[in-house]
Amino acid sequence: MNTGTLQRNRQAAGNVPAPHRYEQLAELIVDTIDNGTLAPGERLPSVRAVSEQHGISISTVLQAYRLLEDRGVLVARPQSGFYVAATQGGTLALPSASRLRSKASTVSISGAVAALLEHASNPALVPLGCAVPDAALLRSHRLDLALARAARQHGDRHNVYGTPRGDPRLRREISRRAMRIGHALSPDDVVITNGCTEAFTLALSAVARPGDTIAVESPTYFGFLHTLEVLGLKVLELPTDPVEGIHIEAFARLLDAGPVAACLLSSSFSNPLGVSMPDARKRELLALLARHGVPLIEDDVYGDIHFARERPTPFIALDGGANTLYCSSFSKSLAPGYRVGWIAPGKYAQQVVDRKLAFSLCSPVLPQVALADFLASGAYDAHMRRLRRLLEENLRHLTRAIEASFPAETRVSRPAGGFALWVELPRGFDSRALFDAALELGICFAPGDVFSASRRFRNCLRLSAGWRWSERIEEGVRRLGQLAGRQHRS
Repeated sequence: MNTGTLQRNRQAAGNVPAPHRYEQLAELIVDTIDNGTLAPGERLPSVRAVSEQHGISISTVLQAYRLLEDRGVLVARPQSGFYVAATQGGTLALPSASRLRSKASTVSISGAVAALLEHASNPALVPLGCAVPDAALLRSHRLDLALARAARQHGDRHNVYGTPRGDPRLRREISRRAMRIGHALSPDDVVITNGCTEAFTLALSAVARPGDTIAVESPTYFGFLHTLEVLGLKVLELPTDPVEGIHIEAFARLLDAGPVAACLLSSSFSNPLGVSMPDARKRELLALLARHGVPLIEDDVYGDIHFARERPTPFIALDGGANTLYCSSFSKSLAPGYRVGWIAPGKYAQQVVDRKLAFSLCSPVLPQVALADFLASGAYDAHMRRLRRLLEENLRHLTRAIEASFPAETRVSRPAGGFALWVELPRGFDSRALFDAALELGICFAPGDVFSASRRFRNCLRLSAGWRWSERIEEGVRRLGQLAGRQHRS
């Protein structure tokens, strides 16, 4: 079927035709992938060949390919062409969009989070539970050498309290990297933190007070919920689509109904759903927040783990991002044990620095020095190219294992980055009961209810693909799927 036939069929069915030829071609390619004609990892015809076959311009074909690349459907390989993304699922539907919850909730989740993290750190369990990358995948030996060298050569110099803002060289290197995503950032705009958790904690405490309401996507990262609980903040859970992100129109109605102190979002490959909002939707959200004077706290910790050619653009780099507090870290991409994160708080800089002094005074100096050396050497970019390939392959293995082992009605996310999958089982399923049974078999995962302040998503779970794929992990997924199948039938 060519694009002309596709358009005629849409008209015959009474549907509105796609406004642009490249969108029609993109739709045709997706249909071809969904019906199995193009398999994951398979190379697409060349741009010139498609142009001649469909009678359209080369630029139109490129637009279609780039659109699908941005959506994570295709992957561009230099000097080779475009390929179907390896993580593309062929048999299971995407998770459902979450439903609107019109009232803010208090949070009581700390006990469940503490118990999950204790199990997730147990090396005796199959590690599907915690979204922390395996040291064997990170291979941070070169960074460790930089740390040892700094300690050996200038240990006395670095065994001191640093400034609250952090090491100047590291802040300079972070600022230089921000230029790659189209954001002009000065070293003075950056504050180094103890991981991204301290970064968004500082941000929340700078813009909100106990009893205030914070809007979050739903499902959302349980670490956000734990911090919101400790700070005495309420949570407004926003309906979220696995492709488009939060439902902006519903959010607008909620903002008209009552005050919101801030919006806290993971901007790239959100945890756990894996969604990256398209740039157009990001701009819509920024405009909405600007109209209501609501600051955005952006967690971009997964942004560097992208499988498409280009890194997703963070909110802070888009028009309208001036009222954004940007948070990130190296914990997911390089060195979780170093606990080095950062925040670019914009106009809230003084409030953030004051709270940094009160909470932790400063961050450890030596890890910052080592990271600055590592970044300046150019080694980080080579490291990330290798890590992205490994994690994309891991997600492909995990997706196939889920498709082969879980009930046929299962739905699964298809993120274009990161290393976690959101798995939705039929309504009425109890992932808490599955969690208890899985622990007895030596398997750990994250049950869905910890990703919601109102303890929704009981029929969902998050599985991590951050560890080197092995027979042990594959067998763990298979046994987990069998457990889910038995529970579903009972």
